[in-house]
Amino acid sequence: MYAIIRVGGKQAKVSPGDIIDVERIRDAGDTVTYVPLLVVDESGTSITDRSKLSKMVVSAKVLGESRGPKIDIFKYKNKTGYRRRQGHRQTYTTIEITGIELPKKKAAKAADPEED
Repeated sequence: MYAIIRVGGKQAKVSPGDIIDVERIRDAGDTVTYVPLLVVDESGTSITDRSKLSKMVVSAKVLGESRGPKIDIFKYKNKTGYRRRQGHRQTYTTIEITGIELPKKKAAKAADPEED
């Protein structure tokens, strides 16, 4: 089973037990939840209906924060003396997917015993 979730303006394919880095989540507690965009269950059936997806939850545990690689930015224009140097280092939050909760199917009603 896997789900596609929207995290930090991007989409990620996740399964229970996956550990992924997403853009920084400010004020995140110990757990975070997401509403999936698509779910594929064990039988291979994909669910894309928004009314069904709104009842599903992808839960994740926050493991910590880390920094990405340094990106150097250098702007230069020829013959004008224009030079600008800049750097950037993105902060990421590491999360572990703990589960994908599907809505519970209603059990079929048991037939009432006939009274004679």
